[in-house]
Amino acid sequence: MSLLRTGALALALTFSSLAGTAMAQESNKDFVVKAVTELFSKKDLTAIDRYWADSYMQRNPGLASTSAVLKEALKDMPANMTYEIGMVIAEGDLVAIHGRYTGWGPTPLIVVDIYRVENGKIAEHWDVGQDEVLETASGLPMFEPMK
Repeated sequence: MSLLRTGALALALTFSSLAGTAMAQESNKDFVVKAVTELFSKKDLTAIDRYWADSYMQRNPGLASTSAVLKEALKDMPANMTYEIGMVIAEGDLVAIHGRYTGWGPTPLIVVDIYRVENGKIAEHWDVGQDEVLETASGLPMFEPMK
């Protein structure tokens, strides 16, 4: 095989691999958005059975791991609770969502949730959050819903 042909093949394989990675990231992004929308916006606890791994690892210090524990913790979601998605970022098997939970407590909670997807299921979760502040020093909102 000529050097030119070998180089062209290597370049094609590189682009093919990059395209596959980008498609997987987009797929993970869509998958996680669908999962959290069904769980938190539609309040469908059966979404946990469909989208979360049984061996789900929870990195929130207030919750134990496993999907069964998650289901038990969320079974009493307030009826007036709403969840809005803002930015969504995907990198490899990780998906981060900047979201706002309203009605869970006295003030809306702005949260960054990070999910790890493995074998078509949410396998792991980290989060950080703080109460929403309406008047910021910059004049910019802490949260803007996805458009």
